[in-house]
Amino acid sequence: MLVLSDDGKPLQERLRVLTPEPSTPAKLIEALCAMREQVPKFDRVSVGYPGVIKDGSTMTAANLDKSWIGYPLQHELEKRWKKPVRVANDAAVQGYGAIKGKGVEMILTLGTGMGSAIYSNGHCVPLELGHHPWRKKTYEDYLGRCGLKKYGAVKWNKLVEKAIAQTLHTFNWDHLYIGGGNTKKLTLKPQRNITIVSNMDGLLGGVALWRD
Repeated sequence: MLVLSDDGKPLQERLRVLTPEPSTPAKLIEALCAMREQVPKFDRVSVGYPGVIKDGSTMTAANLDKSWIGYPLQHELEKRWKKPVRVANDAAVQGYGAIKGKGVEMILTLGTGMGSAIYSNGHCVPLELGHHPWRKKTYEDYLGRCGLKKYGAVKWNKLVEKAIAQTLHTFNWDHLYIGGGNTKKLTLKPQRNITIVSNMDGLLGGVALWRD
């Protein structure tokens, strides 16, 4: 959690807590409310959620408790906090914090699962590429945390490179951004059109949800 100024600059150090177990809506919102008490005043809220969002509700929960499926997160936070709220996929929000807004840009996030979004001249098209069939399973099976643990860092890095090549052939992106906690395990050689981005972008990108 982070409060930003009108021009998108942090007004505090970001707050972090462990995801509660079980990761139900009630438990997670309780954690959010506790953090809210520790931040400066704010007048609107942006939320990044690891799954599909439809009209402010969370439609999937691949890496959270299944009780999140169909949960009206936007409405619930507005009711509790008495503030306007916008909710989007977390990878899409992080991408907003990283992109330049020119050409075709794509973000992949490597963490518990694999998040993704693509942008055309700054306009976002959310993706769930992580659950798309790839090789014998899905991208997330190979590139998420379970894949890293199963295959080890060396093979995982080779799989990441193969996935990057596949996304380039599929989406013809001009620039790729890679975020998420497991970027620290990457051994990818620096490339002109690939940028490793900080998880802080997942907070800074929240401003973009209010541009229009």
